[in-house]
Amino acid sequence: MQPWRLAELNLKAIRERAWQVAVLPIGATEPHNLHLPYATDNFQVEAICDRACEQATERGGRVVLLPTVPYGSDSNQMSFPLCMDVRPSTLGLLITDLVRSCERHGVRKFVLVNGHGGNEFKPLLRELYGRTEVFVSLVNWWTLLADAHGEIFAHPGEHADEMETSLILQLRPDLVSLADADEGAVRPSRFEAINRGWVSITRPWERLTTNSGHGYPHESTAEKGARALELVTERLAKFLAELSASPLDATFPF
Repeated sequence: MQPWRLAELNLKAIRERAWQVAVLPIGATEPHNLHLPYATDNFQVEAICDRACEQATERGGRVVLLPTVPYGSDSNQMSFPLCMDVRPSTLGLLITDLVRSCERHGVRKFVLVNGHGGNEFKPLLRELYGRTEVFVSLVNWWTLLADAHGEIFAHPGEHADEMETSLILQLRPDLVSLADADEGAVRPSRFEAINRGWVSITRPWERLTTNSGHGYPHESTAEKGARALELVTERLAKFLAELSASPLDATFPF
């Protein structure tokens, strides 16, 4: 039994601790090229959150890790078999109810840790603001790595790329079939404005990619995954520990 994992705790253990921060990992169930498992996002975000909560607890933080939500918004990947899609509005209702539950139980700080690029939660934070006493923050975990990505990985990408493949090689090498992966090439839009990021669209993934991969995965290694995991975990753990210790005073979070 780990003292930060809600799923493993009993009522006696829960009653003995005054919790400050609830952490909710959210992933997706979707294809990742031909070589990674459908639960890739869930394996990654849960491992990051679990290790970060462990480190935050060691630093004195009173954090509780909620069970991972294993589904995400995947309407643009539904052409691939058994991709599971949950509407953003449905996810928003679920998270709102979980925040409400934490508020009822006296936990006033709530951290969403997102593991899927198709999930957009910033509008939900704005919707919740002023309607709950809980301070809700959002972490898209890969942003914790953004400034160091080029130091660890040789190839950019978005999905089943070198970064994700390296992480799963570190976390679940038994589920990686790297020899089966395609090149992760993507098709550019016919519109310059979309390619330059001036215009946003929901990209139909079966037209954008060949087998759902976005980014070259063949130089992935478990060692690269370990480096990335260590950096992301340390940064998230530091935030969780600081958030736990910080009083919700009149100027919070400033």
